[in-house]
Amino acid sequence: MTRLDEKLARIRASDDKRTDFIIADAKDAEMGPGLHGVGPARLPEGSSPRLKTRQEYLDGIEAVIRQDVVDIMLTSVSNLEKLVERNAFSGSGVKPAIRANDTTDVWRLRGATYHHSASRPFRTASLAHVKALTDLGLYSITFNNDLDADCATLDAFRAFREDAAAHGFSYFLEVFNPNVDANLEPESIPSFVNDAIIRCLAGLTEAERPRFLKIVYNGPRALDELVTFDPSLVVGVLGGGAGTTRDCFELIHQAQKYGAKVALFGRKINGAEAPLEIVRLMRAVSDGALTPCEAVEDYHDALGRKGLKPLRDFADDRKITEAALMHG
Repeated sequence: MTRLDEKLARIRASDDKRTDFIIADAKDAEMGPGLHGVGPARLPEGSSPRLKTRQEYLDGIEAVIRQDVVDIMLTSVSNLEKLVERNAFSGSGVKPAIRANDTTDVWRLRGATYHHSASRPFRTASLAHVKALTDLGLYSITFNNDLDADCATLDAFRAFREDAAAHGFSYFLEVFNPNVDANLEPESIPSFVNDAIIRCLAGLTEAERPRFLKIVYNGPRALDELVTFDPSLVVGVLGGGAGTTRDCFELIHQAQKYGAKVALFGRKINGAEAPLEIVRLMRAVSDGALTPCEAVEDYHDALGRKGLKPLRDFADDRKITEAALMHG
C-alpha cells in the first residue's frame, strides 16, 4: 500500500489522526491555462521577467516530490511521463496522479473567453495509455443549474467511470462551483453544490465512487453539512486563488476543523516565493504543530534566511483576504 492508501484506509475506518491529513500538490496548470499556467520564472533581481520553461517547471515538481511531504502529485499526462522517465518518484512516498479530464471551464488561455461559457465536458487523456504511468486521476465536473449542460456533464462522467473500470483506474472527483451565472442567489450556491454532489453519487455502487472529493471551501456550514451527511465520503478542499500566505494556512486549518481530510493546492504552492517552505509549513499546520499565524511568521523568517524578497510585507501577508475564511 502507498502512503495515500494507508491514510485513506485509516480515514475510512475512523481511525485517523491529524497526521493522516492528505496534502496534494496540483501541478497540472498547462491542462487549463496552457503555457502561462506554469507561472513566472524565479530570476535574480533586475532580470527581465519571463514564464518558466517546461524544464524549470519539471524541476520544481521534482523538488516537491523529493521533499516527500505531500501525499499526491497531480500533473498532466505528458509531464508525468517525463517525471517517470527521470525516476522522480523513486524512493518517495508521493503518489502520482494525472488530470483525467480538462473541461472547458478551465480553458483560461490568454485572450480567450472559453471559461465565460457554461462548462462542457472534454477529455484529452487516454486511460489506456496512462495506465503504464499511474492508476489514479482527477476527474472534474461543474454543475451550472442548466439542464442540458448538466445532463451532458453527467453522461460524460458515466462514460469516464466505465472507461476507468475497464482499465483498473481509480479517481478522485473535483466539483467546482458554477462557472457562469447559474440563476442562483449567491447564498444558495453552497447548498446547490452539496445537493448536486450527493445526487450525482447516489446512483453509484461503492466500486464506482471516487476515492475522495475535492470541492470549493464554501464556508464552515456547507462543509460540515456534507461531511456529516455521509462520513464514508472523504471530503477535501481545493486551494483556489493565490491569496495571502495566511489564506493558504488558514484554509487548511479551517477545512480540517470542519471535517475535511484532504487539501489540494496549486497556485498557493506554485506561486510562492519558496514552494518547499510553504509545503513544509502546510504540513506543520495540518499536524497541529503551528497555528496559521505562527506558520506565516515562520515562512517570512525562512524567506529572510534564504535572502528571498517576499511578495507582500509581513503585516499584509498575515491577513485573511478570502471571503469564505472570514468567519471560520
